[in-house]
This record gives sequence, structure tokens and C-alpha cells, in this order.
Amino acid sequence: MARERGGRKGLLFPRAVMTADRTRKKSPRAAGPGNRKKARQLPAAMTGSCDLFLHYLAAERRLAQNTLTAYNNDLQGLFVFSCRKGLQLSDITPRQLRAYFEELHNQRLTSRSLSRKLSCFRAFFRFLVSEGLLAADPTAYLDTPKLGRSLPKVLSTSEVDQLLHSSSTSPLAQRNQAMLHLLYATGLRVSELISLPLAAVNMQSGFVRVIGKGDKERLVPFGKQAKEILGSYLKKERPLLLKKKRSPLVFITSRGTGMTRARFWQIIRERAAAAGINKKISPHMLRHSFASHLLAHDADLRAVQMMLGHADIATTQIYTHVDSDRLKAIHQKFHPRG
Repeated sequence: MARERGGRKGLLFPRAVMTADRTRKKSPRAAGPGNRKKARQLPAAMTGSCDLFLHYLAAERRLAQNTLTAYNNDLQGLFVFSCRKGLQLSDITPRQLRAYFEELHNQRLTSRSLSRKLSCFRAFFRFLVSEGLLAADPTAYLDTPKLGRSLPKVLSTSEVDQLLHSSSTSPLAQRNQAMLHLLYATGLRVSELISLPLAAVNMQSGFVRVIGKGDKERLVPFGKQAKEILGSYLKKERPLLLKKKRSPLVFITSRGTGMTRARFWQIIRERAAAAGINKKISPHMLRHSFASHLLAHDADLRAVQMMLGHADIATTQIYTHVDSDRLKAIHQKFHPRG
């Protein structure tokens, strides 16, 4: 069996990036937010404030670890920039923040990435002000860039069929089959899928209990086909992978441990290549496809929102797009001169 490795508002951005730019590729971030050597040289006031903020996000807002890591990286980048300029936290002004974002813009970060960083800095400085650690919030008079909203990339139903088809009967292949079927059947996020505990799966009723973002719980049904494939995996292949070990997780590696996000990304891309799907595919594309295909068959928007775990129905509404082929068919069928 193969083994696996487990004032006055001012413009923040140049006008050239006030609209979404999706053609740019991110270059390495010179600010080095993840550089541990640089992080160790930062003033104690900066690292201490960051630790307090991250603890608040984890304990009170209950944000996911991936989100905390992203916030930490964003703040480290700002701290490194501030130290290069000889600034303390209390010295950071809107002008300095604009200079930092101008530097990031020159590194060809997209407006969406810049917007995410600004959101992080807003939360951080507001937290410091609310705790009495800072007199004023330097982000208060900065504008967020206007972002266009792109339609989600989805697979067609025939492409989904190709992806879910497998002739291999090895334990790992059957595990992958179960993961892909459950992912498409439920629209789970990758982090929710790889951390799904056995206790959260009700095979009899065909539901999974998911703890999503912000520790919000939801119940998501899955269909007959996913139920059969998942049930077969749990009875046959999972015990073979465990090799008499124990694990609370549904999906495990050949070592009997939990799977990483990176490994699942690798699996889905390998399956796509083997299926002859000639497009860049990600696990989230199956989540997009789950929602789009439901709505294309007249599923209730509110029900889809609940299954996806969206806090705001506006997020779900993006899936109500109509593909060009279906739009053309509708036009030809109902327009008097179609």
C-alpha cells in the first residue's frame, strides 16, 4: 500500500487598483510577514499587542486557526515595515499605512489581498483602542477598495461525473472516492471535511453535523450514492488503513492519521488530471458546484445558505448565476424571435 505524507477620508489605494484586478499574480512578499527571524527582532510592544489580539480572536470570536494564522502574517508584515521606518505602534498614522499599502501594491498584490489586509488592520487597531492600549485608530479614515465580485468557478455535471468516477479498488482510492462523493454531496469546506469526526456522521438518517466558521453548527444531508460509498469505506477500507490503530476522524491516511489540506488538494488535482478535466481545479470548486447545481435545479436559496453555513444570504446569492448555455437555451425557447 502506498504511503502518504500525511478627519477626512483619503484614498488608501492608487486608482489603478480601486477595481478588482484578477489578472495579477502574487509575488513573494518582501515585507516577509512569515519570516521568523525578523519577527524575533520586533519590539515587545508589537509582539505583545499581536498576541493579545490573536488570543481575543481565538477565545471570544472563536475564529479558525487558518484565519488566525493569516491575521498574524498580515500583522507581522506591517510590523516589519514599521520597524524599517523607525515607527512604534503609536507612531503609525494613515499616511504611514498608505505608504505600506503602496509598497504592497508595487509588489503586485491584488486589490482583494490588500482589502483583506486592511480588514485585519482595522480589527487590530480597534481592539487596541478599545483596550486602552492606543489613543487613536489610524485606519478610521481609510477607504476600502471597491471590489468587483467574480462568479464562482464551477464544474459541469459531466465534469463532476468524470471526477467522481474511479476504477481503482485500492483502500486509498476508495477513501478518496468517499471523500470526493461526500464533498460534492454536502458542499463542505475542505477544513470541515478532513477534520470530520466519526461521531458527526449519522449513516442511518444521512446527515453530517458540521462545526463551521465561528464554531457554528449545522446539519447537512447527503444522498443515497454518497451514503453507499461512505458506508463501504467505513466498513472495509478505513479499518485497513488504521491497522488496528484508533482515530476519531472519518478520513485518515495510510499511517492512520488525519489528512492535511495540502494532501487533499494534491489528491483532487491528481483525480482531475486522470479524468481528463483540463482546467485548474480546487476542492472549493466542488463546494461551488454543489451550490450552483442545487440552485440550477430550483433549490430554495435559504436552504442552500444553511447547508453551506453562510452567515449572510448575499454570499449565497452569488451562486444564482446562470451559465451561458442555459441562458441561450432559455432565450431560444421563450423569446418570440429566438
